[in-house]
Amino acid sequence: MSDALTARPSPTRHSQARPKPTEPRAAAPSGQLPSKVIRSPFQPDEFFGAQPASRSTLPDPQPLLENLTRCVIEILAGARELEQISRWVTDDVYRHLLKRVVLSTRARQAKGQVVRRPTFSVGSTSIYEPRDGVVEAVVIVRGRARTRAVALRLEGLDNRWRAAAINVL
Repeated sequence: MSDALTARPSPTRHSQARPKPTEPRAAAPSGQLPSKVIRSPFQPDEFFGAQPASRSTLPDPQPLLENLTRCVIEILAGARELEQISRWVTDDVYRHLLKRVVLSTRARQAKGQVVRRPTFSVGSTSIYEPRDGVVEAVVIVRGRARTRAVALRLEGLDNRWRAAAINVL
């Protein structure tokens, strides 16, 4: 029994078991913040992001509604580039229209149709204001073959209108 006790290794201290570092610690890469950062009580997006605007500071939405409608119909027909209206639409609307453009382009190619500028006239426009700085409208578009409705939602951001939703029915 005494032989078993002597064969046991002696307990080591925890600090001796750890290897000592041979190289100095590398500095944090640029762009990373130190581990202790004092956060301010406000969110930067609240001050530097898009700011909602009141209806009184925004221009009349009627011309923009008609022009956006005209542009969207031409974009879906392939006669205009989508990038031309990117300034007046949100990212979600841009992605939605991009999907529609891809589908309409594929349909034209499958049928062997060439791109032609559509002939249409903008009819009546119905405008509703559900709250301050928001306009929802329906614009009627009359073409040779059919009449369509375009539903738009404009939101006032940074003292200008931006389309938050566009649907061609």
